[in-house]
Amino acid sequence: MFVAIGVVILLVMVFGGFAITGGALGPVMHAIPHEMLIIGGAAIGAIVTGNSMHELKALGASFGKVLKGPKHSKQDHIDAILLTARLMKLLRGEGPVALESHVQDPANSAIFAEFPRLLANKPLIALICDTLTLIVVSSGTLEVHAVEEVMDNAMKTHFHELHEPQHALQNLADALPALGIVAAVLGVVKTMGSIDKPPAILGGMIGSALVGTFLGVLLAYGIVSPMAGRLKQVIDQDEQIFHAVKQVVIASLHGWPQPLVVESARSGLGHAFRPGLSEMLDAMRGR
Repeated sequence: MFVAIGVVILLVMVFGGFAITGGALGPVMHAIPHEMLIIGGAAIGAIVTGNSMHELKALGASFGKVLKGPKHSKQDHIDAILLTARLMKLLRGEGPVALESHVQDPANSAIFAEFPRLLANKPLIALICDTLTLIVVSSGTLEVHAVEEVMDNAMKTHFHELHEPQHALQNLADALPALGIVAAVLGVVKTMGSIDKPPAILGGMIGSALVGTFLGVLLAYGIVSPMAGRLKQVIDQDEQIFHAVKQVVIASLHGWPQPLVVESARSGLGHAFRPGLSEMLDAMRGR
């Protein structure tokens, strides 16, 4: 929502300010379709050239993230901590055998069934189940630092894939001013081919050529770069739930009391999604 509002404010202020100061919008509007054809076409070509189909699909999906915001709600973070804490409590209380069926087939697990939104989050469930399966098959003999390193590597790989669309958007923003110059140069070349025309006509042609530079800069710094920045914010916020799960697992393996385990995970969440300690403890008690 705020993205759309921001774009509207940007366009109104830029074009409105130009019109208020006496600028004629007619020539600008006349030139925009032609300049956008060159700039937009070149931008699409550059994106296709620099990315595989996997990255292109992720880039398309990233626009939805920018508009919708973070995927995980405050309740999702609470549920992730509770789910992981319950699984670790089961491991500590009843042993690896009791936990095995839950982590090897989460779709049919009574514990996972209580958290249907999390169950639909395949990367998160994979992190939980793969880590706990590793602990189960080793009969709990793994060193804590080894488990932590395995989780860090899995999260690093997943986060790298999440950030690829953001990098592609930022690269596009960096390229747009140069693509605008390309469109402007082509406009100047066209103008030089009509050097025998009257000054009024030449002035209009030069003005149309400069619209290319204007559009490249406006798109880069007014729309695409802010969208890349917003996408990074959304991705960073979506990563927090993975860190919370990791903290519960590692703290539990260290043998910390469960309230301290939960607090270590809760305190690492951003303020927008961090539940209160009392709220978290009440959720643990089933209130």
